[in-house]
Amino acid sequence: MPAPMPIPTEYRYSHTPIEDAQGFAIALLTSATGIIFLSSLGFITGQTAGLALIIAYASGWSFGTVFFLINLPFYAFAWKRLGAEFTLKSFFCVTALSLLVDYLPIGLQFETLNPILGTTIFGVLTGYGLLGVFRHKGSLGGLGVIALMIQDRTGFRAGYVQLIVDAVLFTVAFFLFDTRTVAYSLYGALILNGVIAFNHRRDVYIAD
Repeated sequence: MPAPMPIPTEYRYSHTPIEDAQGFAIALLTSATGIIFLSSLGFITGQTAGLALIIAYASGWSFGTVFFLINLPFYAFAWKRLGAEFTLKSFFCVTALSLLVDYLPIGLQFETLNPILGTTIFGVLTGYGLLGVFRHKGSLGGLGVIALMIQDRTGFRAGYVQLIVDAVLFTVAFFLFDTRTVAYSLYGALILNGVIAFNHRRDVYIAD
């Protein structure tokens, strides 16, 4: 088995278990709320979450179920390349997000939601939620793991990697959804990835 990849620079600061717990709680609640805004509008996004939304809309399955299942293959890959701690934290984050997105709507519903406002809130909330997950040495699985690995190896920021993948996904989406849905969805994805690209830095969390 290959040795785990070196810990990315931004993970060299060690958080206590209490810091991790509160960090993940805030980040996951924020991310889930953002996704609920998006799914309430019937829009999609990029990356693994976008794929999960497309499958959920088409199949009638819940987002949480689909998101959890399609992330399963990535854990073996992450375990070999990013280590046990990162993988276990990512598994926890994916599971928690799956449950939150499925069950938060019981108490969070919208009678009126402007699509520009909703997608903007999605991009900001989910973008900052992802930053919180990254900061505490976790991820929301899937292609985010690969984006982090590319960033660690090359210095090419994870947000830009995700923008490239999103470009491919949304090109395909134009053949599956109406233009309005794709346009609003693309706007939300650009906001989200912009938040990550401008704020997720390799040199932020270096320990003294």
